[in-house]
Amino acid sequence: MIKILIIGPSWVGDMVMAQSLFKILIEKYPGAQIEVLALEWCRALLNRMPEVHQALVMPYKAGALNLFGRIRLAKNIKKNNYDRAYILPNSFKSALIPFFAGIPKRIGWRGEMRYGLLNDIRILDKAALPLMVERFCALSLEKNEKLSTYPLPHLQIDKANVAATLQRFNIDYPRYPVLSLCPGAEFGPSKQWPPEHYAALAKKYLQKGWQVFIFGSQKDKVAASHIMQQVSNQKIIDFTGKTNLEEAIDLLSLSNMVVSNDSGLMHVAAALHLPLVAVYGSTDPNFTPPLGKKSSIVRLGLQCSPCFQRSCPLVHQDCMQKLKPEMVETAIEKILVTE
Repeated sequence: MIKILIIGPSWVGDMVMAQSLFKILIEKYPGAQIEVLALEWCRALLNRMPEVHQALVMPYKAGALNLFGRIRLAKNIKKNNYDRAYILPNSFKSALIPFFAGIPKRIGWRGEMRYGLLNDIRILDKAALPLMVERFCALSLEKNEKLSTYPLPHLQIDKANVAATLQRFNIDYPRYPVLSLCPGAEFGPSKQWPPEHYAALAKKYLQKGWQVFIFGSQKDKVAASHIMQQVSNQKIIDFTGKTNLEEAIDLLSLSNMVVSNDSGLMHVAAALHLPLVAVYGSTDPNFTPPLGKKSSIVRLGLQCSPCFQRSCPLVHQDCMQKLKPEMVETAIEKILVTE
């Protein structure tokens, strides 16, 4: 049996996309045991991926070098006798643990000049592999191979966990269609569709007899509060800051439609194979699109976008402000017709 260590990414969306690589490795090496070293919060995702045998906790925050701590951790996991490691982040420090653990095969993109740390180092051709998920999956290939296709992520849901989460929040199983809104974006405000647009959309679907759920972290509480202030209806529930990631996944799975910014929850919704409308402005759907068959992308494609800035450098944020709720509603209705 081959044992594989994955050094996982630090963002929710990236970890979801990494599942495509896990699927390829399981197919390529039947019976392989995949273990993923990642931050503690990643357990909620990794536990929903049947390809992952075990999630190992990275005790150091993203960005922290902590050289001696990484050496100690490497010596501790060396006893696991991994045959190979795939290092998904491009940072120098992410390659240290597999190196000090003496893992025979250490595979990754060159990134921050990681010669020596990696012994199977790849030089990225961005034009040949424009999508991040393709870059993850291509690491599974030999150097002379080309990526033809890749499997889509698919997070599993435990119905017992869904029922327990509903009970914890004292919520009955939804009796009406659920529209879930994800108004936050960890990266920064430039990726956020205005709360007043979300509110306008919520009002329309509440009038149509739907329920509305709002999801996000504590940081998204301000955006959710703006929506709640503009919508007065008992069938809208704000979950922002009240759930952990595992509970958010469970509740999100109940959705009949999801509208989201380009965020981690967008990728989660796509991996749950939910109908999804993803709103893009400052980022590029040609790099990190939602990987779901029921996903639709709405964007204006202004000359100034994608800028990839945390805040709009031109201040106006036209790429989001001028993307009206009617455009998103049209995308929703197109998806619902095919459901």
